[in-house]
Amino acid sequence: MTRGPVDIGDPDRLYTVTGGRSRADHDVFDLVTLIVSECAPTRGTQWEHHAILELCRRPTAVVEISAELGLPVTVVRILLGDLRATGRITARHPRAGRSVSALPDPALLKEVLHGLRNL
Repeated sequence: MTRGPVDIGDPDRLYTVTGGRSRADHDVFDLVTLIVSECAPTRGTQWEHHAILELCRRPTAVVEISAELGLPVTVVRILLGDLRATGRITARHPRAGRSVSALPDPALLKEVLHGLRNL
């Protein structure tokens, strides 16, 4: 399936959503980092923050949040940084605490990919 270019939305809106910031303070959020909300949204919360807190009642990957909200990953990372700084979310990498030997065998992953391509 061929997809068109990703619509990143109105640049003025994104500037407003992030308060003019173009980068997250820390690079703790990669695409597969799992985010879990630690509290419910409160009145007066920015719409995007509210949506993230609602969405992350169950562990949700950064890339899933980006797709669900229709926002670029860089914007989502900035918003997540805001929420993490106030203790409203926790972030953990799904491989944290796992040894390299516990990861799937690369040969097996290649076979699965080959099988999926031939469906």
